[in-house]
Amino acid sequence: MKRFVVLCMLVCLAGTVRAQEVLVGMTDTASYYPLLRGRRVAVLTNHTAVAEMPGSGAPADGAGRVHLVDMLHDAGFDVRGIFAPEHGFRGTADAGEAVRGGVDAATGIPIFSLYDGRQLRPSDETMRAFDVLLVDMQDVGVRFYTYHITMLRMMDACAAFCRTVVVLDRPNPHGEKIDGPILEPKYRSGVGVLPIPVLHGLTMGEIARMAVGEGWAAPCRLTVVPCRNYTHAAEYLLPVAPSPNLPTQRAVYLYPTLCLFEGTVLSVGRGTETPFEVYGHPDMADRGFRFTPRPTPGARQPLHEGRVCRGVDLHGVPLDTARRMGLTLEPLIAAYAELGPGEGFFKPIFEKLIGTGYVREMIAAGASADEIRARWQEDLAEYRRLRGKYLLYD
Repeated sequence: MKRFVVLCMLVCLAGTVRAQEVLVGMTDTASYYPLLRGRRVAVLTNHTAVAEMPGSGAPADGAGRVHLVDMLHDAGFDVRGIFAPEHGFRGTADAGEAVRGGVDAATGIPIFSLYDGRQLRPSDETMRAFDVLLVDMQDVGVRFYTYHITMLRMMDACAAFCRTVVVLDRPNPHGEKIDGPILEPKYRSGVGVLPIPVLHGLTMGEIARMAVGEGWAAPCRLTVVPCRNYTHAAEYLLPVAPSPNLPTQRAVYLYPTLCLFEGTVLSVGRGTETPFEVYGHPDMADRGFRFTPRPTPGARQPLHEGRVCRGVDLHGVPLDTARRMGLTLEPLIAAYAELGPGEGFFKPIFEKLIGTGYVREMIAAGASADEIRARWQEDLAEYRRLRGKYLLYD
């Protein structure tokens, strides 16, 4: 009887923890403010570094959220510069678009673009201008999403200049999902640098820990401020769209599957109101759904601009269904069969996205999705063991 009562208490306690709001690393100022006091600070961040911070005194947006840079500035820290990743500090630039630096109008702090088309890391002079790099960006848990790649390059630069790196962690919206082939070294590129699967099941802080621990990044002085009340199994709805073409939670969930179409002749809806919630091509069969890509902010030259694309609409898929989808190859295989097998279907970037050469080869040979997925299971088993060494959350 006593054991049963204890069990009930544990179950109730677990329910209470699950019901608690997830608090991102940015909110735990007691853990990282002491690391910044009396030191010159730089911030690698963008528009996603926001949280509700009652009593901070910093200006809040319409939802009551405060930006990290505004909070640090209001608290009197010596912030020397803001480093901006792909899409820029405000998160409005197109994928891969060169972004200029400038000055933050609200604080007067200089902005240094790490995506200006000229350099992928700051100059030596800029690196000498700060002591601590604070990192806070919302990643989406997919290998070819570039925010973690920018973080790793800055970690290497900080190691070379003996600078401290502090990562303010945020949840992975794909949680504990692990799927897809491990990136092969010959397919390393700007959309993939680590030997991890497409869905890697890590937060930014855990990626940083793994990269240093496995020697994939230089051994910088690293501190990770974890999220509170978070587990990888918990559903986490992003409070802010992470980039212009992932405007909804559904698009984030569908991204691992639909982004593979970016390595083909199909459009994924860039230049429409529902990017990464639709896909199609002018030559696909008419299923009763059509869309026409047009230039939009974040998609200035969309694929098949001005042409009617016939295809598939996933905009109405229930959010929970989209969340469970993870990485699915069936839509890619079906589109390949419909549009006619041949080299013209795939683009060279496909291998950089999927991370290996055998997926294209197996699709061309008529393999099923299950047969292709079986090919990477042994590698995933080894990856799961490796991942376990660096997890911050049960």
